[in-house]
Amino acid sequence: MANDNKKQENFEKTLFKAADKLRKNIDAAEYKHVVLGLIFIKYISDSFEELHEKLQEGKGDYAGADPEDKDEYDAEHVFFVPLTARWSYIHSRAKLPSLGNDIDEAMEEIEKENPTLKGVLAKVYARPNLDKAALGSLVDLIGNIALGDAAARSKDLLGRVYEYFLGEFANAEGKKGGQFYTPKSIVKLMVEMIEPYKGRVYDPACGSGGMFVMSEKFVKQHKGNIDDISIYGQESNKTTFNLCRMNLAIRGIDGQEVKWNTEGSFLNDTHKDLKADYILANPPFNDSDWSGELLKNDPRWKYGVPPTGNANFAWMQHMIYHLSPKGVMALVLANGSLSSNTSNEGEIRKNIIEDDLVDCVVALPKQLFFNTGIPACLWFISRKRSGNGDRKRTGEILFIDASELGFLADRTHKEFTDQDMQKISETYRDWRSRESKYEDVKGFCKSATLSDIQKHNFVLTPGRYVGIADEIDDGIPFEKKIGDLTQELKGQMEKEQELNEEIKKQLGKIGIKI
Repeated sequence: MANDNKKQENFEKTLFKAADKLRKNIDAAEYKHVVLGLIFIKYISDSFEELHEKLQEGKGDYAGADPEDKDEYDAEHVFFVPLTARWSYIHSRAKLPSLGNDIDEAMEEIEKENPTLKGVLAKVYARPNLDKAALGSLVDLIGNIALGDAAARSKDLLGRVYEYFLGEFANAEGKKGGQFYTPKSIVKLMVEMIEPYKGRVYDPACGSGGMFVMSEKFVKQHKGNIDDISIYGQESNKTTFNLCRMNLAIRGIDGQEVKWNTEGSFLNDTHKDLKADYILANPPFNDSDWSGELLKNDPRWKYGVPPTGNANFAWMQHMIYHLSPKGVMALVLANGSLSSNTSNEGEIRKNIIEDDLVDCVVALPKQLFFNTGIPACLWFISRKRSGNGDRKRTGEILFIDASELGFLADRTHKEFTDQDMQKISETYRDWRSRESKYEDVKGFCKSATLSDIQKHNFVLTPGRYVGIADEIDDGIPFEKKIGDLTQELKGQMEKEQELNEEIKKQLGKIGIKI
């Protein structure tokens, strides 16, 4: 299985490198729409062709069916793709100078036939800065994605390729890219910890939809029923919203309750009456431009009015407001949210703690995010701390310091390994469990009481509670360590002396004396 995953990853990486070579002088921010749009057409065309073939054969349930009847596709939740938008047609035009116009027209046709995609697909292929020969090569490249005979397998591959490309483009874009993409290992950790098996899943700052995709994966991996969860989301950036809707469609996830408006979740909450069972979010860090001055008397601010210069506790309270009576949530915030006492933030944090909502706090490593180097943390808020399947843990908060975990995936970005994620999530589950075998681990985790937290003036920085890990005794006597260190320093000094003598010698040859 590990070998198969490695092959899959290598395929995605190879494909991305090939696609990126064709980018030439186009910015990654613009080019991502070109590539992801083609992957999307390939996906829905593959799905369409699979059903089209069954309808043509007319066997069993499909006897007498018309393969060009749109209703047949609606009944199977498959997008209807008009003749001139099908991949076979587009691929046949790959070497023609009209290819860009042909693809833009295909996007228009798909939107006309599928109202849920209206305004979602990018029509950027006829732009003069897009080299048509390179575009044709890209069409050929994506045309070869479908590997193996099973249509289902090829579609799953396309979904994984889309997800991989989203991450790579976010990396290439740096700060701007991070606005639409939360790194996969963070999303996976959050989902593994709150376990969204059944109910309403909400993300008020949903970016490209990674939280929803991972929730769906979690249910499938744990043999649950995907129809048992429904998703709700909001995004204020139209370009990012389009990416999200395509990402969900690639996965066959119903995205009709994922909404867009320019005002965003604070000024124009499109799910005012929603009480979600699970909330997952990575809102903008320390956002100072959130229109807080217009919302001073908002009913969402139960625990205190958030400062107009920082939206951290506005996001948190917005999500708590939308949490169901037994709901749980996970959100990413800047580390400042754990300790800041400026502009009423300390008072808001104290009120939330005293209302017994904070379940767990996880300190994250640096360099996890594409768009910022600011250290971040995970907050887990729960309204089921009095039991409801788990043990009663009112008046307790679990602190996990994961700041030393992870590995450098490239020169600038870290990721969690599967083992890291398992260690963190299992610690949290053990702590919650009725048959708890949880134990504090110095330097990593600590179950603290409300009185402990009061002593620290309601500051929630995990390092204050978990302490510093004891150094492992390697069995080497102290005297030997000192002797070895002395010899090592002596050797370095001798080498330095030799280097100085050599430098003097070489400088002397050109008439410089030291």
